[in-house]
Amino acid sequence: MKIEAWYSKNFESKLRGRYITISHIKPLLNYYKNLFEISTIGTSELGKEISIIKIGNGKKNILAWSQMHGNETTTTKAIFDLLKYFSQKQVFQDKINNFLRDYTLHIIPILNPDGAELYTRLNGNSVDINRDAQDLSQKESKVLMKIFQQIKPDLCLNLHGQRTIFGLESGKPATFSFLSPASNRDRTITKSRKKAMKKIAKINTSLQKIIPGQVGRYDDTFNTNCFGDCFQMQDVPVILFEAGHSGTDYLREKTRFYAFYALVSLFNIGEDIKSTTSYKEYFKIPENKKNYKDFILKNIIIKNLNQPTSIAIQFSEVLEDCKIKFIPKIDKIGNLDSYFGHKEKEGKKSKVLINQQDNIKIGDIVSIIVNKNDKSLIYFDKKNFLF
Repeated sequence: MKIEAWYSKNFESKLRGRYITISHIKPLLNYYKNLFEISTIGTSELGKEISIIKIGNGKKNILAWSQMHGNETTTTKAIFDLLKYFSQKQVFQDKINNFLRDYTLHIIPILNPDGAELYTRLNGNSVDINRDAQDLSQKESKVLMKIFQQIKPDLCLNLHGQRTIFGLESGKPATFSFLSPASNRDRTITKSRKKAMKKIAKINTSLQKIIPGQVGRYDDTFNTNCFGDCFQMQDVPVILFEAGHSGTDYLREKTRFYAFYALVSLFNIGEDIKSTTSYKEYFKIPENKKNYKDFILKNIIIKNLNQPTSIAIQFSEVLEDCKIKFIPKIDKIGNLDSYFGHKEKEGKKSKVLINQQDNIKIGDIVSIIVNKNDKSLIYFDKKNFLF
């Protein structure tokens, strides 16, 4: 049985969508206490528990953490998919047993529980934890640093999610991206960076089978305040995971599989992968660019502008009644030839109405865009765009 076949029937269905908090994962943590070692390693600024999951008994230590930014939840779902995979007895048992014998995996599923509940990048004090590696001014930052110093990991996995704005020079979306962070301002290719780069190249080889041409590489500008850079400064290889987007997968249910698949590939607990022999393969992964919009309507006529133009819509994410609502707003008007849309439509020089109005400006919330002369011709409908 291939990984995809197993996953389609066995992913953690109790976690869905973009809003994942401590209350969502607590029942699962209670369940897995019978299978893995789970403990509380600290509390957040607003008093919520921060848990860690220990898997395996090997001498090589891996430290992974997710939801350092509270609104980046895709990799948290993938973590619990991975826990299901470790606990099953159906596929790849020899490889899983080898991993559990050789490695000990320590996972913090939600490092920023306050930000998770508020659905914000920041913590309860409005501080970006991933800019606090030097000051250690926040409880969450101290928790991460303490566990890093205690277990002395051989590898760190910094699990994040990226916005829909990232794409590649080819015009494809950056559905998943990686980075081996720099350890100094010269961005020297150190021994630890090479190790991380080689592992990323291996993951990329695997992901190319399922999302060909949709893997990107982040810019490695050095920032000593970021934990990835900070840990890399201590000669520990760090891999930044950035779970991205494509099409209309706004709930990131497809991307969670790619995150799970990447972890399985990294740990060598799935199908055999032809392993790269050189860290230089990492540099063949194209760099991310901010060249995507959620929706682009091309070649239309709007009021006070007689020549054809284009408009771009970007969604903002708002937490209401414990659900994430996607609010479409006009983000750009003009020549958009350098941008791509996760969804695009051609207006064929038609005059359009937005929310039944002629006037249009950046920042407007959009419900519907129709042809001014034929209102049955709908270019954008908020109700039907996402799902």
